[in-house]
Amino acid sequence: MNTFESLGLSTNLLKVIEDMGFTTPTPIQEKSIPLLLKGGKTDFIGLAQTGTGKTAAFGLPLIDLVDSDNKATQALIMAPTRELGQQTAKQLVDFSSNYKQLNVEVVYGGAAIMNQIKALKRPTQIVVATPGRLLDLIRRKAIRLDEVKYVVLDEADEMLNMGFKEDIDDILSYTREDRSTWLFSATMPADIRRITKKYMTDPVEVAVNTESKTNTDITHQYIITRNDDKETALKRFLDIAPDMKGILFCRTKRETQEITDNLGQLGYEVEALHGDLSQAQRDAAMRRFKARNMQLLIATDVAARGIDVNDLTHVLHHKIPDQLEAYTHRSGRTGRAGNKGISIVFINNREGRKISDIERKNNITFEKIEVPKASELKKVRLDNWVKSTLAMSIDEEAEENLAALLTHFESLTKEDLLKRMISIELKQLKTSAKSDLNMSSDSRGSRDNDRGDRRDRGDRGDRRDRPERREREGNRYFINLGKDDGLSKVDLLEFVSEVSGASKSDINDIAVQDKRSFFNVSDSQVSGFEGKFEGLELESGHAVRVNKETGSGGGGGSRDGGSRGGRSSFGGGGSGRRPSGAGGGRRSSGGGSGDRGGRSGGGYSSGSRGGSSSSGGARGRRR
Repeated sequence: MNTFESLGLSTNLLKVIEDMGFTTPTPIQEKSIPLLLKGGKTDFIGLAQTGTGKTAAFGLPLIDLVDSDNKATQALIMAPTRELGQQTAKQLVDFSSNYKQLNVEVVYGGAAIMNQIKALKRPTQIVVATPGRLLDLIRRKAIRLDEVKYVVLDEADEMLNMGFKEDIDDILSYTREDRSTWLFSATMPADIRRITKKYMTDPVEVAVNTESKTNTDITHQYIITRNDDKETALKRFLDIAPDMKGILFCRTKRETQEITDNLGQLGYEVEALHGDLSQAQRDAAMRRFKARNMQLLIATDVAARGIDVNDLTHVLHHKIPDQLEAYTHRSGRTGRAGNKGISIVFINNREGRKISDIERKNNITFEKIEVPKASELKKVRLDNWVKSTLAMSIDEEAEENLAALLTHFESLTKEDLLKRMISIELKQLKTSAKSDLNMSSDSRGSRDNDRGDRRDRGDRGDRRDRPERREREGNRYFINLGKDDGLSKVDLLEFVSEVSGASKSDINDIAVQDKRSFFNVSDSQVSGFEGKFEGLELESGHAVRVNKETGSGGGGGSRDGGSRGGRSSFGGGGSGRRPSGAGGGRRSSGGGSGDRGGRSGGGYSSGSRGGSSSSGGARGRRR
């Protein structure tokens, strides 16, 4: 195996690496670094799973290649989330310490833009940015990219999943044509292939196959339970594995916070991580998590993107992700650095087919496990309680307060006192009357289980009572949400009804396609209908667009929602984001500012102006 000395890095940088404790390069570093150090125009594609050291694979060559005497911005790194951007910037600073006087700035949405503009006025050789905020800075003329020699697209597949393709196109148009473009990704979907053909010239491609590692180091499991019982089932797994250090992935910010609040009130050591938290709150949560001061971090996919922790024992999935690639990203958080890990998916009895799809696509095998029964949990909880009690050190204050408290317990025997302590420990088990939370499924891929009980499909009503379908030339509408967002006909009906205030009976003839959907609206609801969706976005950050169809049929409209009033969805002249809770804040005129989060499928509902709705599912908010 190669050493860092054999990869062509400078002596000064090797000294920094040694001081940081790195001894042996990872496979992606070993294959990438010599190619990227060649200089000149080098377009490069690096494919490797999350947690394989991709940041050092491009970061170390950049430190050697960037000229510290040149005050211009020479390298640009785009990342999908602020967490990943901050993590990358910190590593670059660490790499350049005691070697080069480089200024590395990180810019991202959700922070004061004026502070970032002020920071960029200093000579800055390397900029790490999320696409949305970078575009805003470009339009404000706060940053120039005409001397950028190196562009890095980090976690490129995730940036595309989050809808940043158009932003990336715009940003690259501001860079010089002879730049080097380095793309790093865990997967290589068709959209990324199209980007490489458009912006790269004869790229060198390096792929590190980690499937065998995933199969051997991660145990994949699933349990079948009712949706309403998932939280109770989760508590039982936390009880039965007190040494767990894991992440629970949720689809929406609201779901993340609600589960965290419910578990926290019961005394579980948990913390939330999602986009509605301030940066200080996120940093505090991560410090606690890395210090092992909590059992479970409950996070959305987007917020967890920048987490770099090597000793996770479990990854839990409150809901199975709609995009199979997302499962790979999630489960890859455990089983790192030679450690073993467990990935557990909570599904209902209609989602078995998705498990089979993941098995087939990722070449892995899932094991069905049971939620511990209440009777099993009692023994485990008491055993753990006894061990922790006996191992607990006696605090000095306990000695001081013992004398004052003894009189309160003089009438109790030792056995009576222990019974009361045991009762307290078992109290949480009585919050659920159900002993067995498991559901059966005769066949994971069966048609019946996948279709489920028709009663779960929402209020469809009797077919004879439905209004007649409207002619498509009349009140036919387009919305830029579809199957790729985890949207079903029932989801769309609920979402449109809640946002518009129209009765479900006024919305009909629904057609859901991959990236868009169409529906008819009764004449009585047409007036002002489109305006009710103005400035609305999902909690994932995905901007919602609704347009009335002018032609017949179900076609038309773009993924970004087409146009309204001559404005593009995300390009110049598009509307800026109105923060949730901002009330009647006015829109910015310089194009969409801030960053769009990842797309979370399923469970759609709306948010009102200046707030969010209390109904289930993913909250929407007004920009």
